[in-house]
Amino acid sequence: MFLNKKAIFFFLAIIVSLNFSCSEYQKVLKSDEVKAKYELAEKFYEEGDFKRANRLYEQIAPKYIGKPQGERVFFFFSNTYYKIKDYNTAGYQFERFLKSYPKSDKASEAAFLGAKSYYMLSPRYSLDQTDTDKALAKIQNFINTYPDSEYFAEANIIAKELRSKKEKKELEIAKQFTKLGEFYTLDNSISAIAALDNFLTDNSGSIYREDALFYKIKASTNLALNSTERKKKKRLEEAKLSHAKLKKYFPESKYQKKVDNLLGKVEKELKNYSK
Repeated sequence: MFLNKKAIFFFLAIIVSLNFSCSEYQKVLKSDEVKAKYELAEKFYEEGDFKRANRLYEQIAPKYIGKPQGERVFFFFSNTYYKIKDYNTAGYQFERFLKSYPKSDKASEAAFLGAKSYYMLSPRYSLDQTDTDKALAKIQNFINTYPDSEYFAEANIIAKELRSKKEKKELEIAKQFTKLGEFYTLDNSISAIAALDNFLTDNSGSIYREDALFYKIKASTNLALNSTERKKKKRLEEAKLSHAKLKKYFPESKYQKKVDNLLGKVEKELKNYSK
């Protein structure tokens, strides 16, 4: 019984505290007292109530332009957007902060959080990668500008993830062309080979390099086997070179059985020309 009364008392105390906090917040929010809003915004920020802090900072930020507290206000204001996951606005506000306070002690952190805001907007690889391109440009600019930053290591991890996502997107497009080449026109196989060649040139250190080499073998083999007699021999030889390249870089490839099967078909066709 005593424990129940104690729990009820504690619960009621929380309700009273919340009601007082809400009424105080509404009162200050509607008032014209800049100082009161500033102090309450700071209180909410420190307590982790970033949504209410954001609304208060939004009201007072213009009042602090050019004032000593302006730098602090605008950084916290920008960061509240990041904390409430409004990443579009956070990225924009951090950029404004850096333009207004380029020599701030918070410049490195603001640049990183601004870049990370765009990273948070980057979609999965199968969707349009415009936001990924933007995020990668921002994070790379941070890496180049702040090589001694405490956020440098994390920025490199993010950059690697963004590049990997773009590579995955490029590879998936090439794979689609490869598949279409098998069931529709040889033009799709030609497009696949061109896309995979570009991928391998532009992304020499990619984690998807083995996959790209394999799909080039598939596309070039399909193209060679289904070509006209006039073009067939040359394309068979090019397909065989694709096999050799995978063997060179990945002697124990995960695609070995499939590759051996395709190579067998190529070599069988080439015997007709050796005769």
